[in-house]
Amino acid sequence: MSFLYPFFLVAGLLLAIPVLIHLFNLRRYKTVYFPHTRFLKNIQLKSQKQSQIRHKLLLALRMLFLATLILAFAQPFFMGDKKAETSKNLQVIYLDNSASMSVKKGARSLLEVAKDAARQQVRQAPQGSRIVLLTNDKPVSYQPLPADKVLTAINGTDISSATKTSNQVWATVQSIVQNESMDGADVYYYSDFQRNAFSQARDKNLMDKINFIGVPIQANTVQNIYIDTAYLNSPVLQTGQSNQLIVHTRAVGKLPAEMPVMQLSINGQVKSATSLNFNDKNEGIDTLAFHVNDAGWQRMTLALNDAAVRFDDTFMITARSAPNLSILVLNEGQTNPYIQAAFRAYNGFRLNQVPAAQAPGDLQEYNLIILNGITRIDDAMAGTIAKALNQGQSICIFPGRTDNVAGLNEGLRKLGDISISGIETEVQPASTLQQGSNLVKDLFERVPENVQLPVANWHYIIDAGLTANQQAILSFRNGDPFLAKYTPSRGQLYITATSADLTGGNFPGSYFFVPFLYQMAMQSRGGDVYAITAGKQQPVYLPLNNADERNMIHLYARGIDAIPPQRPSGAGLEVFADQVISQSGFYTLASTQGGDTTAIALNQDRTESSLDLWNISNLKDQWKGKGIKWMDVNRAAVANSTVNSASFPLWKVCVILALLMLAAETFVLAGSLRKPTAAAQ
Repeated sequence: MSFLYPFFLVAGLLLAIPVLIHLFNLRRYKTVYFPHTRFLKNIQLKSQKQSQIRHKLLLALRMLFLATLILAFAQPFFMGDKKAETSKNLQVIYLDNSASMSVKKGARSLLEVAKDAARQQVRQAPQGSRIVLLTNDKPVSYQPLPADKVLTAINGTDISSATKTSNQVWATVQSIVQNESMDGADVYYYSDFQRNAFSQARDKNLMDKINFIGVPIQANTVQNIYIDTAYLNSPVLQTGQSNQLIVHTRAVGKLPAEMPVMQLSINGQVKSATSLNFNDKNEGIDTLAFHVNDAGWQRMTLALNDAAVRFDDTFMITARSAPNLSILVLNEGQTNPYIQAAFRAYNGFRLNQVPAAQAPGDLQEYNLIILNGITRIDDAMAGTIAKALNQGQSICIFPGRTDNVAGLNEGLRKLGDISISGIETEVQPASTLQQGSNLVKDLFERVPENVQLPVANWHYIIDAGLTANQQAILSFRNGDPFLAKYTPSRGQLYITATSADLTGGNFPGSYFFVPFLYQMAMQSRGGDVYAITAGKQQPVYLPLNNADERNMIHLYARGIDAIPPQRPSGAGLEVFADQVISQSGFYTLASTQGGDTTAIALNQDRTESSLDLWNISNLKDQWKGKGIKWMDVNRAAVANSTVNSASFPLWKVCVILALLMLAAETFVLAGSLRKPTAAAQ
């Protein structure tokens, strides 16, 4: 036999209390002799013996009551054979260390409560047991480990930004079972059971031969205020001018009496602050105004003082001020006022407009080359554009309307497998916006739900082969592209199906025209705004012409020098920084051979912030049957003992025995009070 809480056995010293009370309450009978008292002597002797028996019986009952009560608190259970079990079921402990497990339950976090229960379970496991420990991070080992190594791994488990669904856990367990040639697996699932991570329905295929033992750990109350996302109101950070940061916040549970204050710090200096406000849906949108006086990378931190949950109280952004980008516009005919107004609205863009016939032979100094109103691309211009694309530059073509598309097709074929097959003269609106495009994914948070997509009064029907790598950004209802990106070489080629003037439609005055132009220009040298989410595998593009094994991108921070995964993309590299770091903060990406550096901000995933938990009672109704058990976290330590399969736990038996002892003592005392003494008779 063993005990779940053996320290309660120290209370066994209390058994001395009824003994001491018994000794102090012993009555001494004094015999008084006088004539003719033989009959009274016999009565006195009998009464004395009965009193001694009653006192000893009460002493025994009181000691048994205390003993069973102490055993009930210590929670005994039978360990059975301490040798390793002969069952070929894999023993697995899944310890949910996602961000939501940092919520406090009393003075301790949910993760600490889960770790304590898991440690007790490992200590009480039969001798020689080998266990697999799984967390949301990379597993300690894909093979079962002895108890001492599992305990070490549990002690080293901390809150992680990574999340893992229950189906991913089952898939991992099935893989280990197959590799270890086991009959099945017993999975002890320590978690707060968030809706977004734990499936309501049981996947019988994934859980084949898996016994599930759920150990829920949830806080008594759920309350959280967090920063959901933030973005600049304009796509370019202005130096010496007013800028605005739009911040979306959310609240979960009951709102506090005093709203927290959110402040904005730039490069360590507080620039702005505001008190949060929420609507009836517990959502808030705040605008923070600020100025930056220096050029270069600005490290912006939003922070609020929410004491309930801390991991989502900050949101970080890096933005480069004064981008100093060069734009060349080659016009066939008059200059375009919409393009001119777009780039002159913000400093940091150098706009140069020349007739298409006078295009310079070398375009290397320009970040974006725009061909406006073009109806023909001759050999010279096609060669110049092809050279710019091979150098990794960005080209945007706004074609002019012409009935002779042969002149356009001749040049387009030299750029890639692209051609115009006809012209559509009916008015048609764009119906689809590709959210995954590089032009959109950094802007989609600010796109209103009811925004109107642009309308084309006429448009070309553009066809492309596989080698052109067409990606439609805006599409018509029939799937034809309104605006598409092509990557026939290292650079990026953007072509619209209509002109950039009012005769072609309302695209120049639409919501997307100016942001798309800025994105085209800025992507040629990498991004100017970064707010990466941990675990989302969001690439960071850096231009690097001579990338090889000796010239790679490194990630730097205080005490960190790592080489993140990276792959060639156009004239540079796509770097996946979140594959080597998980802690939120500011980091620097740079080549080993010098050059420009890029500052990035890494934020924790907000998936766990909603704290949307399953009701365990409702979940038990869905998860029941053979191979499924639910266990209180305080009982998880005896998971490997025979008490787990017992229909009636031993501590309940001890409680019943204690109550019986108390009832027996009461009966004896009540009987002695009802019975008259011999002297009275």
